[in-house]
Amino acid sequence: MEKLTLGILAHVDAGKTTLSEAMLYTTGRLKKLGRVDHQDAFLDTHSLERERGITIFSKQAVMTLDGREVTLLDTPGHVDFAAETERALAALDCAILVISGTDGIQAHTQTLWSLLRRCHVPTFIFVNKMDLPGKGQETIMASCGETLSSGCINFSGNAEEAMESAAMCDEGALEEYLSTGELTGERLRALVAQEKIFPCFFGSALRLEGVQEFLAGLRELSPRPKWPEDFAARVYKIARDGQGNRLTYLKITGGRLKVRSTVGYEVGGEEYLEKVKEIRLYSGAKYTQTEELTTGAVAAVVGLSRTYPGQGLGREETAIAPILEPVMTYALELPVGTDPMQVMPKLLELSEEDPQLQIQWDARLGQIQARLMGQVQIEILKRLIQERFDLEVTFGAGRILYKETIAEPVEGVGHYEPLRHYAEVHLLLEPLPVGSGIVIASDCSEDELDRNWQRLIHCHLTEKTHLGVLTGSPITDMRLTLTAGRAHLKHTEGGDFRQATYRAVRQGLMMAKSILLEPYYRYRLTVPQSNMGRALMDLQADALDLEQSSAGALAVLTGRAPVSLLRDYAAQVAAYTRGQGRLTLEPGGYAVCKSQSQVVEAMGYDPEADLDNSPDSVFCAHGAGYTVKWNQVPEQMHLPARLKQKPVYTAPAATRPAPADDRELERIMEREFGPIRRPQYQPPRVTAKPLEGGTVTTAPNRKEYLFIDGYNILFAWDELKALAREDLETAREKLMDILSNYAGYKNRDVVLVFDGYRVKGSRGSRAMRHNLLVVYTKENETCDMYIEALIHAVGKHDRVWVATSDSLIQLSVFRSGVLRLSARELKEEVTAVSREMEQLMKKMDTDLRRRERDDHKKRWERLLSALERVEGGEDSP
Repeated sequence: MEKLTLGILAHVDAGKTTLSEAMLYTTGRLKKLGRVDHQDAFLDTHSLERERGITIFSKQAVMTLDGREVTLLDTPGHVDFAAETERALAALDCAILVISGTDGIQAHTQTLWSLLRRCHVPTFIFVNKMDLPGKGQETIMASCGETLSSGCINFSGNAEEAMESAAMCDEGALEEYLSTGELTGERLRALVAQEKIFPCFFGSALRLEGVQEFLAGLRELSPRPKWPEDFAARVYKIARDGQGNRLTYLKITGGRLKVRSTVGYEVGGEEYLEKVKEIRLYSGAKYTQTEELTTGAVAAVVGLSRTYPGQGLGREETAIAPILEPVMTYALELPVGTDPMQVMPKLLELSEEDPQLQIQWDARLGQIQARLMGQVQIEILKRLIQERFDLEVTFGAGRILYKETIAEPVEGVGHYEPLRHYAEVHLLLEPLPVGSGIVIASDCSEDELDRNWQRLIHCHLTEKTHLGVLTGSPITDMRLTLTAGRAHLKHTEGGDFRQATYRAVRQGLMMAKSILLEPYYRYRLTVPQSNMGRALMDLQADALDLEQSSAGALAVLTGRAPVSLLRDYAAQVAAYTRGQGRLTLEPGGYAVCKSQSQVVEAMGYDPEADLDNSPDSVFCAHGAGYTVKWNQVPEQMHLPARLKQKPVYTAPAATRPAPADDRELERIMEREFGPIRRPQYQPPRVTAKPLEGGTVTTAPNRKEYLFIDGYNILFAWDELKALAREDLETAREKLMDILSNYAGYKNRDVVLVFDGYRVKGSRGSRAMRHNLLVVYTKENETCDMYIEALIHAVGKHDRVWVATSDSLIQLSVFRSGVLRLSARELKEEVTAVSREMEQLMKKMDTDLRRRERDDHKKRWERLLSALERVEGGEDSP
């Protein structure tokens, strides 16, 4: 059976789900017509959707239309879930855009139209709610022609006029119409497929008015896609069922897919070969299993573990990157005592299903961060986490997501050459128009650098989000061109080019003049005419493309304005209009930040202190690697510059190269090449001799400190972690007892620090527990902040160890002889000390018993000797 995938899109409250119900009912798929307001709509399968009366997740239903199997994809209409809608476009053969006849074309309607044109999806328009007082067909068609496309043609009216209007959209169609007086169905379908015409229909889905005519139009005008024979598929959604099975929703765009067949694909440079365990055909909340999918089918597949939305399988190419993205990031706050590292794997499941969330751990802030579109999505996400993981989370105040670009071309150089490693990369960084994103290119001869190395560099350019140097925000609107590179025949490995590439990007950004970009909203503000002056005063200073119009007693303002201005403006509108005003917001892209200096100063980002994104290079001399600052790299790079640059300030040259931070190099080496295995060192036995004619002086004893991240260690040791699940206070007491014994035996000053960062109203405290100092930090003071302050206070003069299970303590504190113990190493040392203490106690007990026996024996010997003297008459009373 011929197949068609039909998506349905709309702005919120346009009646999209109601139209879906009407189409399914009219085609006989449903026996009863459901309603959103009655909470029984067929496609609102989740309880949250029924409660709120909005579509949150894209879902599918199957119906038959004139012998064709049509899969109807219902997508979210609320702007907070627009990213879910954008992902679904990858599976569509054509789309229905629903417009409310009472509201007309809204800002979100224009956003959806732009997405459909960007993805080249043929589109039908259904104007709903025509049974209510509204604008009328002529007014709406004029608005569609002006705002959307001149190809919007009314097929609900006079057929001859519709045919004539369609003919005017294409030369071939016009010739056919002039010669025959009509257009064939094949010609009309071609015009729809080529996006030259967009058929429009009018009706009322709730009353089933115009629905039959609309289905007839779909039957006659919808495209008939042709598919290749080789296997190809496009992933458009990731989800999980009630049993936790990972579902990959995909559209077959070529060939066939059978159960137990093997699918190969690549993610992040790694290849996966996995077997399809199950194929499900969903319709609403229910599904049926099938053994095989043919071209055009849409289904959910079980068995693929690393797929992602937009991914192409087989001969299908990966979809273009989405353009809708959140402009705010929020701190996800967990219940007290919850280990973030245990929760992260669960939250990453949600990030898999909605990649735009970008849930990640921010080690610098000690927070879990999530990117969200708005307040409705925040509320929904809280409920989802509660239902799926039984966790009650809250979200902190939102933080605006800035981006960075550059003003003029610059060359970035990265050199990475610790001992027995080598790579050098030269990149040309060029600014592009706003909205271009990151473009990767190459202008490097394969005679200079082998193709495999060039591919690897391109992979490293795309595998991570590169951060700017003003605020640490992602870079955008740049072309990164590989202009030169060098490898060593013997010493170069893949990880070397990763380091050189990252450092080249970063060094170029340090050399460039950077520009901060801030996110904008596209807004539509409706207020009473009496409040027009206040609205203009608020917006006109910072708004772009400001336009104003009237709608009876109301004034309408449209345009774009910074998120920083509009994020809380809806509450102000409600206040000064006494509830009569209405503000709608849509993502409006990015533009140059007008308050760059203030934002940069407020964020306080230091690019040279960001050790995970270093701009410096590593060179080699006399058998050792040493760090070269970013502004001195051009003087020492091995390849000539490809771009003449303005001179930058160069610090006075040192008399000898400064050695690279050993631990930084070691961390990089272990990340790239695995653990470093060293032979066990045995110190030679040397007998010190005093100098002739002089005295031997010894260095003063340095005091030993051990600073311990309490919760980090507590949740890293299995027995304490299990205890903490039942009673956190008991687990803390147990840890204190263990460390108290350890401190006494090792004669170390141990400071145990517990994080009070999320404890509301915590003023911090310090108390001695036997020979252990226990510290609880203040509110908004993280454990690593407190430990770093201690290190700076005592680390220069005394021997300091820091015990933690992760990288929260920044590497910069380990440059003055401060050493680090991992949780595992501390556990091993504590266990060894416990064994030594047990052996010592046993030895002391044995010695005590021996002394007691000896004393007892001696007492008996003295007593017997005295008795012998008495009996021999030697002693008398």
